[in-house]
Amino acid sequence: MAIDGKQVEQLDRVVIRFAGDSGDGMQLTGDRFTQETAAFGNDLSTLPNFPAEIRAPQGTLPGVSSFQVHFADHDILTPGDRPDVLVAMNPAALAANIEALRPGGIVIVDSHDFTSRNLAKAGYTSSPLDDDSLADYQVHPIDLTGMTVEAVSEFGLGRKDAGRAKNMFALGLLSWMYGRPTEGTTAYLEKKFASKPAIRDANLTAFKAGWNFGETTEAFAVSYEIKPAPMVQGRYRNITGNTALSYGIVAAGQQSGLPVFLGAYPITPASDILHELSKHKAFGVTTFQAEDEIAGIGAALGASFGGALGVTTTSGPGISLKSETIGLAVMIELPLLVVDVQRGGPSTGLPTKTEQSDLLQAMFGRNGEAPLPVIAPQSPSDCFDAALEAARIAITYRTPVMLLSDGYLANGSEPWQIPDAASLPRIEPDFATAPGEGETFMPYARDAETHAPAWAPPGVAGLEHRVGGIEKADGTGNISYDPANHDRMVRHRAAKVARVAESIPDLVVDDPSGDARVLVLGWGSTYGPIGAGVRSARAQGIDVAHTHLRHLNPFPRNLGEVLRAYDSVIVPEMNLGQLSMLLRARYLVDVQGYDKVTGMPFGSEELAEVIAQAVKSLDTPSLDRLSQENHR
Repeated sequence: MAIDGKQVEQLDRVVIRFAGDSGDGMQLTGDRFTQETAAFGNDLSTLPNFPAEIRAPQGTLPGVSSFQVHFADHDILTPGDRPDVLVAMNPAALAANIEALRPGGIVIVDSHDFTSRNLAKAGYTSSPLDDDSLADYQVHPIDLTGMTVEAVSEFGLGRKDAGRAKNMFALGLLSWMYGRPTEGTTAYLEKKFASKPAIRDANLTAFKAGWNFGETTEAFAVSYEIKPAPMVQGRYRNITGNTALSYGIVAAGQQSGLPVFLGAYPITPASDILHELSKHKAFGVTTFQAEDEIAGIGAALGASFGGALGVTTTSGPGISLKSETIGLAVMIELPLLVVDVQRGGPSTGLPTKTEQSDLLQAMFGRNGEAPLPVIAPQSPSDCFDAALEAARIAITYRTPVMLLSDGYLANGSEPWQIPDAASLPRIEPDFATAPGEGETFMPYARDAETHAPAWAPPGVAGLEHRVGGIEKADGTGNISYDPANHDRMVRHRAAKVARVAESIPDLVVDDPSGDARVLVLGWGSTYGPIGAGVRSARAQGIDVAHTHLRHLNPFPRNLGEVLRAYDSVIVPEMNLGQLSMLLRARYLVDVQGYDKVTGMPFGSEELAEVIAQAVKSLDTPSLDRLSQENHR
């Protein structure tokens, strides 16, 4: 098909990566392209990737920031393994990302900054635009900076400020290439820079100039169309994991009738939850930016004691600091939601990269026998439901609950169908009531179904009781050093957490044929890459089953049965096999870990290969099996 003399090619999906210096606005560019794509109706998934330094040296490899978006006319699960299109704003961005591009992919390069100095900073001895090192790709060197400066010259900006609008020129060009709507970006720029008319007009002009360049230049003879994806009828918005998790916490407060109190200290990549919740005072949310991690959780636990839903948010290093207070919450048996948005570790580690390495810390990272429920969302939008579920468990079972998100989910985004508020589950706090005449309040008497004690906020006559970190006497809650009582109370707290399994659904296995011998099991953010890898393997005629864990402590009741139903179980994790260790210890099943700790999510193609190799190994007789058969 041709429009105005240019060909329009139909695609079912495309992966685009915007890359540049950390001051080039790549996250904003990617976000605006994503919002345009969401408005158009494509399914999408994103992967922001940026340096930990506030401002790394300009033009260097450590300073490269990128934003990848995968969009399609069908349901997708990941931000894509390898980009089809790379937009590189300088030599460093090209050098850092070119190896990821698919052979034959499109490279759009801002040629303006390909000076000898910038090439040297990126590790080039000569310009890749002048040799054959990029021969495997469709390369379009364009002076984005120069054309932007020329386009906005009428607004009286200095050359440096004018050049900063080049990201909008690139956004306009890519919006033309892929038929993205422009109204949303125009409205965004008008609002964002309303108080700075020259900056506003320069960015709007650069955006339009990029679109017009694509439409008129002979460099791009083809534009592309990716039709909207079929969706279940409803109202959708694009959402990141941190925003979805924040909304889930707000919803938990509304569904339980409890005020929400967040005590938090800013830390990457969890800080956005504090920022978002601070906007929702109208829903009974109070946010407290504490002076440190310990103060944050202490305030949250105090709020729970007072009858609120106490929440604290952090990443792995903060969990280490919060561990003693988490143990206190276990001891005094109060609801508390502890959100760990995992990142690369140990210590400061990789603050802006993703990892799943806090599972064992969540399970055991406290002194004494201090069990607590652990759950993990599987996608950015699922963070909403996971937060609601974590709050349900915490309130119902009077226990701290650890919610394990990660940087991939926190910063990534996807379409989210906004739920009907009336359909959300009710959460009943069931506060203790004053005892009758002649009766004594027993704060640690336990519910027959949940094994949870009463929740008795202060200020109610007859509900006076002791709290603190010293062992409680069974029933009365008085201080007790009795050995038998300590043993009994430890077992009570463990039994309470174990009973959570009675209120969670059995694990469901996706095994269409029923004949699969290999099961791939994951948890948390590996859901998308595993799901895409399984789809790819099945497209190759390989029989494979897939299931995913949300509840990591306690496990679903049928997990052991599921594991034993398959000849081989593969567990991909972004750690060195933490879930694999727990499964082997609990069920005595020799699961096979596939572990990766690069700070980046798995690729679906690599997981499809892992699945293929696992199926092949089952069909290839081992030496031990051949030996046994020869002796029969």
